[in-house]
Amino acid sequence: MVLIDKIFYRERDIVLYLGDCTTILSMIAGNSIDMIFADPPYFLSNGGITCKAGKMVRVDKAEWDKSNGFKDNFDFTLKWLSGCREVLKDGGTIWISGTPHNIYYIGFALQTLGFKILNEISWFKPNAPPNLSCRYFAHSHETVLWARKNGRHKFNYQKMKDWNSDKINPKGKQMKSVWSIPLTPLREKVHGKHPTQKPIELLKRIIESSTDEGDLVLDPFNGSGTTGVVAKMLRRKYIGIDTEKEYLELTRKRLFNLS
Repeated sequence: MVLIDKIFYRERDIVLYLGDCTTILSMIAGNSIDMIFADPPYFLSNGGITCKAGKMVRVDKAEWDKSNGFKDNFDFTLKWLSGCREVLKDGGTIWISGTPHNIYYIGFALQTLGFKILNEISWFKPNAPPNLSCRYFAHSHETVLWARKNGRHKFNYQKMKDWNSDKINPKGKQMKSVWSIPLTPLREKVHGKHPTQKPIELLKRIIESSTDEGDLVLDPFNGSGTTGVVAKMLRRKYIGIDTEKEYLELTRKRLFNLS
C-alpha cells in the first residue's frame, strides 16, 4: 500500500502522517518499527474540573478525549494496539502512558494481544496541581507501561545506571520504576501548546533506555511531537501520526525550531 497521499511532512529520517492511526498503521510495513511510544486518549474529558495556573478549569481537552463507554473505549484500545503489534519488530517494545481512566484497558489489551509487560513506570510529578474537590488524594503521577512483542527486548541498562549517578553514587545505580519528573516546562511550549504535551525528560529516558542510534521510533498519537523531538535529538528515525493538522504543524516547528 502507498502512504504518499497521507504524508503531511517528510525530511530525511522524519515522516509525519495526517490521519487516523489505525488506518495509517495498517499501511506501514509489518515488523519494521523498533520502538513505539503512545500517549492515547485518557477518556477523562467529561465535564470534570482541574487546577490550571491556580484557577479552576473544566477538563475538556477535545472530542477525542471523551469517553464513549467501557465497550467502545476498550474496542478502540484493542484496535490501535493490534495495529502497533503488527508493525513492531520481534523484540520491539511499546511504551504507553495513562491514568486510571484508561491504563487498565491498556494493560488488559496488551495481555490479550500476547505482549509481555516488562515494567510499570510511575511518573511522579513533584509540581502536580492540587485536587480542588478535596474528595480525593491529589493526582500526582501517571503510569507508563513498557511491554515487548516476542523475543528478547533491548534495554540499555548501563546507560540508565550512568544516568542515575549522583555525588553519593558517582558510578551510578540501578534506575528504579518511579521517575520524578516535573510537568512540561513553559520553555518547551514556545512554539505552541498541546493539552497533553509530555516533557522532553520523560521521552529521553524512554527512548534512550530502549533504542540505539539509527533505530526507528513511532508515535501513533503524535500530539505536539515530543517523541519526534527527542528521537531527532538522540539520532533516531521517527514516524508520527496525528489526525490534527494544527499539531503536526506544531511538531514541524518544534523539530526544526521554526517561528
